[in-house]
Amino acid sequence: MTNEDSTLGTTRRTPRQGMGGSPVGSWLTIALAVIAVVIGFLILNNITDDGDASGTETSAEPADDETVGTGTGPVISVDVPTTEAPTTSTTVPRVTTGASVIVANANTVGGSAGNMTKTLELAGYTVVDPVDASGPNITESIVYYDEAQAGAQDVANSVARDLGGVEVLVLPSPAPTASGDIGDAGVLVLLGDDQAGKTLEELSGSSGEATTEAPDPAADVPATAPADSTATTEAG
Repeated sequence: MTNEDSTLGTTRRTPRQGMGGSPVGSWLTIALAVIAVVIGFLILNNITDDGDASGTETSAEPADDETVGTGTGPVISVDVPTTEAPTTSTTVPRVTTGASVIVANANTVGGSAGNMTKTLELAGYTVVDPVDASGPNITESIVYYDEAQAGAQDVANSVARDLGGVEVLVLPSPAPTASGDIGDAGVLVLLGDDQAGKTLEELSGSSGEATTEAPDPAADVPATAPADSTATTEAG
């Protein structure tokens, strides 16, 4: 058998060719590559659009003095101005007119009621002659006021502050004086040992309970008046 005869059954197939002589496989490969590029571009563009949309969302309005922001957006700081609460004054005016003041001696210091009467008169109060208390001696003074007189309570409060912040009570009946009354006076000072024989300047500085400034000792608050054996004074 010749060589030509041996190759009859094994004739080599030639590759398919497309138009222009190019193999069909090459065109198919190029088409698939183009399609893959287009699909990839569309996917990438979609991802980019989603990211832009999430970065431009409007955040909720922040609370006062709160720093807020989205995950990708700018951080916004909000400053809210604060207003201070108005301050109020607790100073109570000093009232020396509107009711007469009577001092009753309820201590162990002789003549102290007369001296305090003169001191209160020089401090601007209207006073009447001092008297003796009806009960036992006391340590801390008490100021009483007649609630039937309109201006008596304000005057009593001022006298109590000038004495260093002593207690103020409604006048009982009968009054704690030797006669059982205080006449036309509206305020009774039951003078105790702690306030007897002292100046108003000393008394005003001896207690932190007073809610008004102590009177200026150089102006209308004198030192304790000198002792008077008769323990009386004229009403001012």
